[in-house]
Amino acid sequence: MTYHTKRRMLIGFASVSALIGSLLASSVYSQASTLSAEQRQSLRSNATSAQTHRLPVETHFWDALALEPRDAWSRLRASFQWQQSLDEPRVQHWIDHYRASPHNIVEITERARPWLAWIVEQVEARGLPGEIALIPFVESSFDPTARSHRGAAGLWQFMPGTGDALGLRRVRGYDGRLDVVASTRAALDYIELQADQWYEGDLELSLAAYNAGAGTVNRARRNAVSSGNGDDYWSLSLPRETMNYLPKLKAIAAIVDNPDKYQVALPVIEDAPAFAKIPVNRPLGLDEAARLSGASRGELAALNPALSNGTAHPGQARVLLVPAGRADTLMASLETPASSPSPAGSGEARYVVQSGDSLSTIASRQGVSVSQIRQVNGLNGDILQPGQVLDLPRQSLAYR
Repeated sequence: MTYHTKRRMLIGFASVSALIGSLLASSVYSQASTLSAEQRQSLRSNATSAQTHRLPVETHFWDALALEPRDAWSRLRASFQWQQSLDEPRVQHWIDHYRASPHNIVEITERARPWLAWIVEQVEARGLPGEIALIPFVESSFDPTARSHRGAAGLWQFMPGTGDALGLRRVRGYDGRLDVVASTRAALDYIELQADQWYEGDLELSLAAYNAGAGTVNRARRNAVSSGNGDDYWSLSLPRETMNYLPKLKAIAAIVDNPDKYQVALPVIEDAPAFAKIPVNRPLGLDEAARLSGASRGELAALNPALSNGTAHPGQARVLLVPAGRADTLMASLETPASSPSPAGSGEARYVVQSGDSLSTIASRQGVSVSQIRQVNGLNGDILQPGQVLDLPRQSLAYR
């Protein structure tokens, strides 16, 4: 059964009783986090049966509400769909490989902290197997700035041509492949598109094509059929990296599904996105965003690796990511008149940095000193970015 069929089945239960069944399933999954993989699978089956038979609302509603998943890992486990057959030798090889270095798993999963909950939400919303949320583990070790020697970049390791085809723009100061929000959506679109176009919804073949290219996988399938073999992923002869691609993914998912069994301590990650998305309606520099939001520039730079020049422009980045707890403060600051240049003589003048500007030229033009501009804006150096907004000392009467 393909994920599309499962999605249609779920839509068929879109009623109040189905919602209660879903909440009940969540409670079962939450409780299952300390059980073995076999016990968890049994609970999943029972939860699915409970949904199908529409258990009475009065019996389960409040219990279900009280037992929602506790963290991102619990939610991710609840959406796993490929944990039934892990005895394939290639999968077992990679399970043994990963469990031999548990500190590496902890390091990579810790790096996933800002991104995991949001990615799980996106995968879950599409009805895709939860294991797909762990592709960045295999592709980039959850490093959104990762670059391969072949030219792939970002959390999902898009090659330039593929990124261009999927609308991930690459312009001066911005690389959409490093934009976690944009690249995640592009990756999931691409996986679904290939599954529908080439493989009748078979996501395993689509993931193989994601790694090796559809042409390579399609040739391997034709060769397998002509030799009298099966044409599913596990029957194909593919490049070595692709032969290990699904086994790696399933192996790390198996460890996440039952970390106690494999003696791995996963970091606690909340079941809520760590960042919020701020619409980019005008040039917005990281320095200004940091000052207005109260977040550090380092935090903002880490959340927005696509901005190589430190400024988000409306024609490039659609959103600026900020720590979730800082979003309201930044939005309120951006919506107040004080965030825009004020009339001359008001004592609240601001200056938008233009291409070619320097602190010394701005200071001379505005009739103030470089040290005054640095002090008012909390600047340590002389580097400015076009679009950056500077507060001007009260002596300044000019503005742009």
